[in-house]
Amino acid sequence: MAQPAPGAARIEIIGLTKRFLTPKGRPFTAIQDVSFTVEPGQFCAIVGPTGCGKSTTLGQVSGLDRPSAGRVLVGGQEVRGITKGVSFMFQADALFPWKTVLGNVMIGPVLAGRAKKQAARLARDWLRRVGLAGFEDRYPHQLSGGMRKRVAMAAALINEPKILLMDEPFGALDVQTKAIMQTELLGLWEQTRPSVLFITHDLDEAVALADRVLIMTSGPGSIKQSFEIDLPRPRGEVQAIRHEPRFLELQHQIWSSLKDEVERAYAQTAGVAA
Repeated sequence: MAQPAPGAARIEIIGLTKRFLTPKGRPFTAIQDVSFTVEPGQFCAIVGPTGCGKSTTLGQVSGLDRPSAGRVLVGGQEVRGITKGVSFMFQADALFPWKTVLGNVMIGPVLAGRAKKQAARLARDWLRRVGLAGFEDRYPHQLSGGMRKRVAMAAALINEPKILLMDEPFGALDVQTKAIMQTELLGLWEQTRPSVLFITHDLDEAVALADRVLIMTSGPGSIKQSFEIDLPRPRGEVQAIRHEPRFLELQHQIWSSLKDEVERAYAQTAGVAA
């Protein structure tokens, strides 16, 4: 596989601010002056309280939305729309219900200009990698939640993107299936090493998967603190990682900072509700 040019997979976020109008026409600032860089091949996770702007930040990087102020650069080029070489995996499966498993995974290569036979061959290979060989002719409604996530992961990775954006992709899964999917993601990511920006509410998930964890403040969201995760790679089974002394130490350090933001956000929403 040809390697991308140096810096092609770097994500740079500079002074990013996003404002909305509420249904009542009042201005609302979701994120304010957010700045950080994801280096090529780095797995970066963002954690923070509900409503702090994690998904809003991802939307700016994806090109699906435009900032009110600040800039987002991918490979040194300012993002002004959907950027080539970027794949998405969101909490919703985003699978086409009328297409088979094979048909869903083939979409990326076909849109990239590959012949259908070649796209089908690639799709079968990726379905094998995610443990779904033999399920090519099934439809999404015939699969379990975990199996649909495997299809979505194959669809996101089949074009070997330089950047992978993930917005709580495993949030709706049960604990056991979630752990399996996290381990599978690590194994697949190791094969091609795209830069990853991973949004999650789950601190354990962030520490187990990432090279770096960023904490966002309660709204308007900004970057409060960055933690380097020095757990060795490859990491193996996620469930086993969570019992390692260094994991527990990192988890405690990050939670000490995150807890204040979670409590502040809860107090804000409780005040509004009252």
